[in-house]
Amino acid sequence: MKLSTLNKLLFPLFFNTIAISYPIQAYVFPENTLTETQNLVKANNKFVTLLGNQVNLGEQAPNFNVVDKNFTPVQLSDFSGQTLLISVVPSLDTGVCSIQTKRFNEESAKLPKNITVLTISNDLPFAQKRFCKIENVEQIKIFSDAVWHDFGAKYGLIIKNMGLLTRAIFIIDAQGKIKYKELVENISQHPDYVKALTAVKNLAPVIVLKNESTAPPLTKQTKK
Repeated sequence: MKLSTLNKLLFPLFFNTIAISYPIQAYVFPENTLTETQNLVKANNKFVTLLGNQVNLGEQAPNFNVVDKNFTPVQLSDFSGQTLLISVVPSLDTGVCSIQTKRFNEESAKLPKNITVLTISNDLPFAQKRFCKIENVEQIKIFSDAVWHDFGAKYGLIIKNMGLLTRAIFIIDAQGKIKYKELVENISQHPDYVKALTAVKNLAPVIVLKNESTAPPLTKQTKK
């Protein structure tokens, strides 16, 4: 039996096993029920329509459901008390998205421990897992919005008639408030890495605890 034929037979079995282990049912959202926003983002110099609710600075970040590389459900509330930088990309298998993800993976190692970096795309978890393995992406957490499109709908990021998420950056503080938002004006361009990283560092700086002891250092006693 050829390998490709074997893969075709095993894939449904594997997916069904995942579905049994985790109660996940893919949801195909009706686009006509979502709020439409124009004139915010371009693709090929033409404005695209974004579906979902736009969020604003200072608002409480909407909770959302995504899945990890093993199809395990994950919610925003799972990161309660942490400062989050969320990097949103259309697809990890494209040049700019790959660079963006690897850049934040490298920068994450330099950030304080109270900052967590997430990347969210509509790639299937299988593709995300493969990408992370090939590119050695280990410092950040990668999640997929492909199952429910819940994140994209609640943050107004779904590109109409494409099913992809538009490129964006969000920073959410430890109290769950949205403190930074960048919808990249053209999805083929990079976000402002320096501005986003500066903002998250200022929001959650390293806390240095000083030694409160005032006792003088011990010295060796000399014999008389």
